[in-house]
Amino acid sequence: MAVPQAKLDETEARIASLSLPSGGWSDVARRDALARLRATGLPGRRDEYWKYTRPDTLVQADAPHAAIHANDEAPMFDGIDRLKIVFVDGVFDADASDDLTLDGVKIDRLADSSTDIHWARDLYGTLESKGQEPVVRSLAALNTAFATDGVLIHVSAKVTKPINLIYLHESETSDAILHHVVKIDAGAELTLLENGPAAARFNKVIEVDIADTGIFHHVCAQGRDHERRAATHLFTRLGEESVFKSFTLTANGVMTRNECVIELTGDNATAHVAGACVGDGDFHHDDTVFITHDAVNCESRQVFKKVLRNGATGVFQGKILVKAGAQKTDGYQISQSLLLDGDSQFLAKPELEIYADDVACSHGSTSGAIDDEALFYLRSRGVPVAAATNLLTLAFLAEAVEEIEDSALADEIVRRIEGWLLRRLG
Repeated sequence: MAVPQAKLDETEARIASLSLPSGGWSDVARRDALARLRATGLPGRRDEYWKYTRPDTLVQADAPHAAIHANDEAPMFDGIDRLKIVFVDGVFDADASDDLTLDGVKIDRLADSSTDIHWARDLYGTLESKGQEPVVRSLAALNTAFATDGVLIHVSAKVTKPINLIYLHESETSDAILHHVVKIDAGAELTLLENGPAAARFNKVIEVDIADTGIFHHVCAQGRDHERRAATHLFTRLGEESVFKSFTLTANGVMTRNECVIELTGDNATAHVAGACVGDGDFHHDDTVFITHDAVNCESRQVFKKVLRNGATGVFQGKILVKAGAQKTDGYQISQSLLLDGDSQFLAKPELEIYADDVACSHGSTSGAIDDEALFYLRSRGVPVAAATNLLTLAFLAEAVEEIEDSALADEIVRRIEGWLLRRLG
């Protein structure tokens, strides 16, 4: 189908606003991504894949303004021993970052592309390119072409402490594009943490390749400046008996679209992806997940919970594709929203597509208000209504937070949610 001229014009305007990095091992991948972008155009309102989310502010040439407000919260993950890598409005800050040296892992910067990094050459843009089917993800192609920086992490052993990517937002008109690549060798293990508002507008891609028996844990906390906009993509390929577990918390943000594309290619692999979000007012949050089972005896879980109030909108699009021959697949998908008033809305599109005959796959999606009987029970025991509402809200989100294996990280996420509830719900 021909791409409408208006979409192509808008895409060219966006391309003209950027500078294509050149001169290094990523050149070929960048040119290929640019060709993909020009062939498909950036997303528009009439694209079925963007039916529930208006991409306008994510694709226009200039980044919308995003005010920066004072933040009196303690830095995220501050009590956890980790290696810190700091980006300020998408620019690496060497002074604020730790030395990029850690046993069992090699860390390079994408901006140092003149260095001949063979393993990254084979991966950069590869999973993103494959993830353009069956639907076009042109914001990810734009990222591969124009990303100015990011980290390239090659893990060869079990890493003793997490790597923490910290995103700071200091310019009210910043427009950041970061691309990270993670390669997990056989038997290796890494925990990657991410936190911070990043920029007025943020486009991020992470490509994760996990070899046989490799393990990758990922915990991301997006916040807290409300007017920011973000489009993120997480592309993952899993080998035999490998494990991938990812959790994302989103608090505030006028527009957030998180896409996760997972391919289980090795037998007995496990992929869990979960998310919790809390927002009100003009908050719009979209989780879009596509999991492909292409091996025997694999397990996948999708657990997404949203708390919405005062006109906020939540979106979930999730699909499990089981290819022929992917027998003994165990796929689970649940998306739920808690609407704290009658003005908010939740839009869900859960899907199963199965071509194997010996599988156990299920999905469900619900939305509703606070349980009146539970609220009455707490109030009858002297709990004030605001505190009771907060308690029930935390209980609602618990299933998603429990997907985080590390109790210290889970406790940190719960504290952030409690802080949001105290500020917003009274």
